[in-house]
Formats: sequence, structure tokens, C-alpha cells
Amino acid sequence: MPLIDAILGDFFWRALIGGLGVALVAGPLGCFVVWRRMAYFGDTLAHSALLGVALGTLFQIQLSLSIAVVCVGLALMLVMLSRNRALATDTLLGILAHSALAIGLVTLSFMPDVRVDLTGYLFGDLLAMSRMDIAWIYGGAAIILGLLFWLWRGLLMSTIHEELAKVEGLPVEWLRLALMLMFSLVIAVAMKIVGVLLITALLIIPAATARRLAASPEHMVVLAVITGMIAVSGGLSMSWFLNSPAGPSIVVSAFLMFLLVYGLVRHPRSG
Repeated sequence: MPLIDAILGDFFWRALIGGLGVALVAGPLGCFVVWRRMAYFGDTLAHSALLGVALGTLFQIQLSLSIAVVCVGLALMLVMLSRNRALATDTLLGILAHSALAIGLVTLSFMPDVRVDLTGYLFGDLLAMSRMDIAWIYGGAAIILGLLFWLWRGLLMSTIHEELAKVEGLPVEWLRLALMLMFSLVIAVAMKIVGVLLITALLIIPAATARRLAASPEHMVVLAVITGMIAVSGGLSMSWFLNSPAGPSIVVSAFLMFLLVYGLVRHPRSG
């Protein structure tokens, strides 16, 4: 396929294809972040991703895989600790976020012969996207979108009214765990795009923008995906013409759309 090879052979098109793949899956999950007010949970997983980088570097395994494993482990730990109810969830998130970050940095300090470019992991390195990165992104997106389609009704009901969902016989705890695991996968594949510090912004801002325009949950999901894709395209264009960093440029593009929508558009339910 000469055309596909030509497209994938250009770094800009690889970056665009990878970014659009992340926007495709970040949109639906970002809606649940907004609905469930889970922004700090996203930050916690993002901080733990650095521990995944350290362990992947130490054991010489694929970094996306090590990041996914660490994020999944942290999500499971949070679920187990939150059942105790001795500490508030936000307190547990703070403890886990900063502990994982500190352990990751300490682990890297024990590898003096290894030089890790933390700037790339903090702010992303989208323009260095490889074909393997694209495969990781779209493979993870396919799994997450399949799970969302399968669990959509239960996730939506437990988000709207958890007690009613329990009465209906839905496995609320398992649904919450499945959602956390999906967040873990998204952060593992999105880290290459915008970096640890900006992943939560890519999840939240398009979804918050879409909320202003949407008349139903499904409508909001579609608009969040479209908004995220526009942000990726706009951010990459900004990076190309202004020579600005790609990851932060995508977040700036999303933020400008957020300001535009909230400044000019009335919510459909307000008339």
C-alpha cells in the first residue's frame, strides 16, 4: 500500500493519526470524568505513569505496557483501600499520586547510567510518534470502545444514580472498577501525546465543552470526540506554524474552544 506507507512515513501525519486516535477514546471517557467528578483520579493515574516509566526502563520492557500495568495496579489498590472508608477518597488519591511519583523518581535515581528524558514524558512528544505507537493507540482504543459499548447502560445508570443502579441489580462496584481500568489504558496510550501533566486536561476540556452543547449523554459523547479531534488538529497546526510544543498546543487549542463555546453558546436546556 504505497499511499499508506507514504502517509505513515511522514512524522506530521503519524502525529495527527495518533492524536485523533486518542481523541476518539478520550471523548467518551472524559464525559464520565466530568459526570462523576473524577478529575483528581485522572491526575493520580497520570502521576503514577512516571513510576511505569521507571519500572519499564529498569526491566527493559515496552514503556506503554509498563505504564498500563502500574496504572491498573494503582486503580485496583484504590478500589481496595476505598472499601475501608477510614480515609476520604480524595485523601487516598493524594497519598497514592505523590507516593507513586516519588517512588518512580527514586527508582530512576538508582539507575545513574540510564538517561531518561522526563520532559518528553511530562509534556508529551507527539511529533516523535512511531508506527508502533499508533498500533498501541488504536489497539487500546478498540478495547476501550468495545468495553464502553458493552457496559454503556450500566455505567450510565450507576453514574446518574448509584443507589438506584444497585436496586436494579447492576454490579456497581465492578462497573466502577472497569471504568478505572479503562482510564488506566487511556493514560498509558495518551502519555505519548500530551505527557503526564496534560493528560487530564485532554480528558476534561473537550468533554466540558461538549456538555455546554449536548442535549443527551450520547450527544455529549459524540461532541466530546469531535471537539477533541478539532483540538488535536488545531494544536498540531499551531505547533507546525508557530514552532510551539505539540502536546501543550493541543491543550491550548482545546481551551480556546472551551472559552469560545461558553462565551457564545447558550445551553440547549436553558432555551
